[in-house]
Amino acid sequence: MMANYKLLHWPFSRFLDKACIIKDLEQDLTADGTASDPWSLCTVDQVEELKALIKVIPLWSSGIMISASLTQNSFPVLQASSMNRHLTSNFEIPAASFGVFVMISLTLWIALYDRLILSLASKIAGKPVHLSPKQRMGIGLFFSFTSMVVAAIMESIRRAMAVKEGYSDDPHAVVAMSAFWLMPQHCLSGLAEGFNAVGQNEFYFSEFPSCMSSIASNLIFVGMSVGNLLASFIMSAVNDFTGRGGEERWISSNINKGHYDYYFWVLAGLSLVNVMYFWVCSRAYGPGVGERSSRAWEEGDDQ
Repeated sequence: MMANYKLLHWPFSRFLDKACIIKDLEQDLTADGTASDPWSLCTVDQVEELKALIKVIPLWSSGIMISASLTQNSFPVLQASSMNRHLTSNFEIPAASFGVFVMISLTLWIALYDRLILSLASKIAGKPVHLSPKQRMGIGLFFSFTSMVVAAIMESIRRAMAVKEGYSDDPHAVVAMSAFWLMPQHCLSGLAEGFNAVGQNEFYFSEFPSCMSSIASNLIFVGMSVGNLLASFIMSAVNDFTGRGGEERWISSNINKGHYDYYFWVLAGLSLVNVMYFWVCSRAYGPGVGERSSRAWEEGDDQ
């Protein structure tokens, strides 16, 4: 729910306060008390709204890397197309359809989180249990890191099997390995998105006042767009670096000659750095509005 509290005056970025200081009462204000030049004189709420936006930017930026990792959709398709996808002897799952496991795990998590998981955890703990938006964001980033690690391990095994079976020069060959081994990385990606995306939305809506609802609802999509650009930049940089001297690029058109597993390790390393970056930003941000309200409620309940 969008917060309806009055904006607090935050001490950081005090230089922005100059925008709402009246220097000359007659020149700066009209007869009805409004600013004669809205571009040079702002209200206190406008200044504090800008501060609220500036304050969340570091935490918002931590969602860019997870978007860059989760948008690597074409690589799992290439993996699945070179693996055994038969569910039965007569039915073969299309390679592009394995991405549905991301949506299934995402949907199941969102459906079960409030209705089952929190209820069971509260019964076991003997008190209400919940995760704050920032905690969910951090857990989602960690799941994104683990999904890249699992993807790198699975691709290393798949590639080694393809080389062993003599398919190095045949990117269309199917190795004797079930494509269902790709399910763990897809499920982890779904959990990562379920934790982080929902946590981000709740965080923005709880930290911003109701007048900033449109900004709160679109921040995550801006991060996803920047993440797509970052994914393209990382892929191009890795390809340019690894293709020097006529060497086979890691992201080759021949998946059996390239090293997609190395590329996944690069993404895993960047995701781990992003987890640590989020932790630093979260500590610097301090408790959010929802966390402060929850603590006050728990302290009042204990008394």
